[in-house]
Amino acid sequence: MKRLTGLFIVTLAACIALPASVFAKPVTIYWWHAMRSARGEVVAKMIEGFNASQSDYKVVGTFKGNYDETMNAGVAAFRAKKQPHILQVFEVGTQTMMLSGAVYPVYQLMADAGYDIDWSRYLQAVLSYYMNADGNLMSMPFNSSTPIMYYNVDAFEKAGIAPLSKTEPVTWDELGQITKKIVDAGITPAGMVTAWQSWTQIENYSAIHNLAFASKANGYEGLDTQLEINNPKVVGHISRLKSWAEDNRFMYGGQKYQGPKAEFIAQNAAIYIDSISGIAKLKKAVKDFKWDAAPLPVEADMPAPQNSIIGGASLWVLNGHTKEEYKGVAAFLKYLAGNEMQEFWHKETGYFPITIDAYESLKAKGYYDANPLQEVGINQLNRAIPTKISRGLRLGYFVQIRNIINEELEQVWNGKKSPQEALDTAVNRSNDQLRTFEKTYK
Repeated sequence: MKRLTGLFIVTLAACIALPASVFAKPVTIYWWHAMRSARGEVVAKMIEGFNASQSDYKVVGTFKGNYDETMNAGVAAFRAKKQPHILQVFEVGTQTMMLSGAVYPVYQLMADAGYDIDWSRYLQAVLSYYMNADGNLMSMPFNSSTPIMYYNVDAFEKAGIAPLSKTEPVTWDELGQITKKIVDAGITPAGMVTAWQSWTQIENYSAIHNLAFASKANGYEGLDTQLEINNPKVVGHISRLKSWAEDNRFMYGGQKYQGPKAEFIAQNAAIYIDSISGIAKLKKAVKDFKWDAAPLPVEADMPAPQNSIIGGASLWVLNGHTKEEYKGVAAFLKYLAGNEMQEFWHKETGYFPITIDAYESLKAKGYYDANPLQEVGINQLNRAIPTKISRGLRLGYFVQIRNIINEELEQVWNGKKSPQEALDTAVNRSNDQLRTFEKTYK
């Protein structure tokens, strides 16, 4: 008995000597995101990696639906004071998040947590989308993408068309000739399809050709911005696509990606314009033909095209949590930005590695020599220093504006409106949204 008592005393003394942190439960960090299926699995592995790397914090990831649903869930939770620590929000929600008063800016968070981040080592075309007017980063870029052009290599070979360059874009005139040759030969029923038509055919078309999507530097320089997409260049581009639709060089497959992707996989179209994140999907889905990727086309009078702009989402840190919890948030964001996680994310999904270090590490390992199509989007994004116009878009109620543009473009495809009429209407309807936003947040 005395021996047991002595052992208890020794054990108790040892426990008292240990720091309290040994017995403390890890601080829980909640992250609401919109990544499902294969991407959701990758996110889960990244979370597992962080949780296993230390014992102070535990990140819990929760899928909250698509981008719209996730953002709406975050807004509702903040109003109810039940907000997560981290909320993934798509790029069109950037202006709303910046002016919401609900955000702990990432640049401030990382500094407060003691991390000295060299932001110059991040991809600047990505970073600029999420910076405030003072050049400070408000949210952490996460799944960043840009649109590129996928094509059916087998269909090109059957038509006697050489493979496309992965760095030098074809012109739209050349693409018209390519699609005509393929369709006329009966190789595929249609020439091309495009996903996310507003993003790919108006937003990125404008950026690449250094055309203002909206006034005030696309909204970066003031809330009193107005859309300018009814200019001759964009109207001419949409008119061209409408004419191509009449002879099957272009086929409208739907506003998002599901329809266009299905048409490409079924070989109903030889060319498919979509996000670089489509790489992972096509690798898994395409079994019956060879495919490859190339930059987006440019106009013949644009010998030195600008950079394309990003899509995707970033991670916003929400106010209302403890200092200790924010230390965990900062540690997790630092972990996600590390080379190992960025390389893993890029390889598994096709999304950009957001740091130059991760990109250079992959390049040094010969990854792009073995997987050259995964560098197409990076080269396109970085081929020019972003201008005030090509750095991105900063518009309020951008979700509604994209919906308006999509609705008006559909009026063109079904023959109910001319391209000029549809784009004029899109501008007027969108400007009404912008004025409402301005009154709300000015």
